[in-house]
Amino acid sequence: MDLENFNNYSFRNLAQINVLLGKNGCGKSFILKEADTHLINHDDISQVRYLSPERGGLLTYEAGIDDAIGRDSNWLTNQRRKNQSENFRQQSASIFRRLELLFLRKMEKEIGKFGYESQKFEMVIDQINSLLDRVKLNRHDQKGFEIIERNSGNPAAPANISSGEAELISLGIEILSFAREATPGKTNILLADEPDVHLHPDLQDRLARFIVNVCKDKPVTLIIATHSTPLLAGLSEAESTSVAFMRPRDKEISFRPITNVDRDIMPIFGAHPLSNIFNQAPILLLEGEDDERIWQQAVRSSQGNIQTYPCVAGSIDDLAKYEATVRDIIDSVYDDAQGYSLRDRDDNPEDIDDIGPIIRMRLHCRASENLMISDNALNLIGFDWLKFQQLILSWVDLNFEHQYFDEVKDFAESGFNRLEHDLKDIRNILIGLMTNKPWEVVVGQAIAQLSIQGGSNDEGSLRFFLGDKVCRTLLKLDPA
Repeated sequence: MDLENFNNYSFRNLAQINVLLGKNGCGKSFILKEADTHLINHDDISQVRYLSPERGGLLTYEAGIDDAIGRDSNWLTNQRRKNQSENFRQQSASIFRRLELLFLRKMEKEIGKFGYESQKFEMVIDQINSLLDRVKLNRHDQKGFEIIERNSGNPAAPANISSGEAELISLGIEILSFAREATPGKTNILLADEPDVHLHPDLQDRLARFIVNVCKDKPVTLIIATHSTPLLAGLSEAESTSVAFMRPRDKEISFRPITNVDRDIMPIFGAHPLSNIFNQAPILLLEGEDDERIWQQAVRSSQGNIQTYPCVAGSIDDLAKYEATVRDIIDSVYDDAQGYSLRDRDDNPEDIDDIGPIIRMRLHCRASENLMISDNALNLIGFDWLKFQQLILSWVDLNFEHQYFDEVKDFAESGFNRLEHDLKDIRNILIGLMTNKPWEVVVGQAIAQLSIQGGSNDEGSLRFFLGDKVCRTLLKLDPA
């Protein structure tokens, strides 16, 4: 679905749940308010509701709010267009009473039609309570609901509950009421501006799952503006979710479906984006699982010197897709953040250019297996280069019937070209001659040791095999 030409703005390729990801100040709130203002009068749109980003007030019922809503059908809409709605939560309390009334009226029709009551309103309240741990809602004749402490059963004053609890209750009411008021066969658009405010990452994930469950099978189109990657990660589990990355001055916003690449990457961005966690441990995109195990070991063993989050892309072809997705996320969410990607050199000795905030690197050796027989890795397990060559020659003399005999012999006859020879098929044979440790562990520990102690850049050194850019960027070593 497309929404076009609302004050020169457009939303394209809308799914049921749409996440507009962008930094503060890029115009997310503005475009949502423009949509609210200009779409409300479209014939094919039944209802549009905008939830402002600063949702203030207490969760108490006020008759004056109810009266204002009843007197003027536009009053609530006008209030919601403000970035700071001081009595937003009082409005939510009034909406709760409307939600209850809508539910009961529907049940009256069902009783008349079927002769029995098929549901109870408590089922709706239970949906809201699924968002809460410390408190819960109970029905109340005069106030619509009251807040109860779960452990004691005592009433909890709205002023004494946390901002996160108040936020979840308010949002739960708003989303449920909108979904139940939605007109079948027409477009019903809920515009939620930063629903993640005041919610830590776990609660953001809980809210995301609530949204998916409530909107399922409902004639609702939800557009969420946020800079929260935890919220996006939670919503990305639903097939009905699309995402767009907004930058300043964008007027045409094109959404795209969540891909498996997104789902692989999102957990890595699970720390709250307003913290410095991602900046301190940037993502490191890698070609394969072997590389991931190497760098996981390096991070664990580096005593904090290597700070990155390894993530396997799956193949060299996939790596470019992952780079593009990570670049979009960083550009849309973070200030002055970086991501890394590392490729094998293979047969391509050319340097590779960075793309935006993604620092791209190649190994100086052919592939990660070659790191295993650098001087540093050999020394770590009690060997040196000369002793290793002797082991290989002895193996060749004794294993002429082995299925990889020719490959090992080719390596020896290449002059033991440890920097450039393809060792992929024989890597486990080579490491097995020296140790029972997995070769990835040996390499990871050697990289960690290098990051702690430094080392030379001699031709056989691990530093030489990794290359200067890798050592400077990931190991924070000064140029050799």
